[in-house]
Amino acid sequence: MRVIPGDTMPAIDARLVGGNRWALATEKPGKLALLAFYRGIFCPICRVWMGDLDRLAPQFEKRGVSVIALSCDRKEGAEKAVKDWGLKNLRVGYKLDVEDARRAGLYISEGHGLNTVTGLKEPMLFAEPALLLVKPEGELYAAWIQSTPYARVHIAEILTAVDNFVAKGLPEPRGSA
Repeated sequence: MRVIPGDTMPAIDARLVGGNRWALATEKPGKLALLAFYRGIFCPICRVWMGDLDRLAPQFEKRGVSVIALSCDRKEGAEKAVKDWGLKNLRVGYKLDVEDARRAGLYISEGHGLNTVTGLKEPMLFAEPALLLVKPEGELYAAWIQSTPYARVHIAEILTAVDNFVAKGLPEPRGSA
């Protein structure tokens, strides 16, 4: 079952690179929370996409939008992503439960062994890319959910959308009819 805008999001939590845990239920952003789900360390497109998000994370924060990158990776994979991808501004969560991702409406894929570009092993199950904007009360505000690893949403366009949403006082979300 897919969460639609205006619905309360299911519980989502993860461990954070550097220690501690993160939980959507305790995330209290000024305006919105941006949850960026990436496939994992094995994905070369995620490297570029998360690099863009890392670069723009301070701009989101200035607008009252907290940002976190989440994957089903194990600790080692998430730590490798932070190091190898040069992520300096992002909180990176790992060990996202596949069923939590599924309840949030994300598409789940089965790994196909080694990724031919990176040579890294794909996990048995993992979430496909998605961006979710969530209100401080835990309600889904907007979603960009993909069933394929290709053709990602541009992070700069999400920043422009956030500017429009905030300028209009976070109008009622669309897509719930």
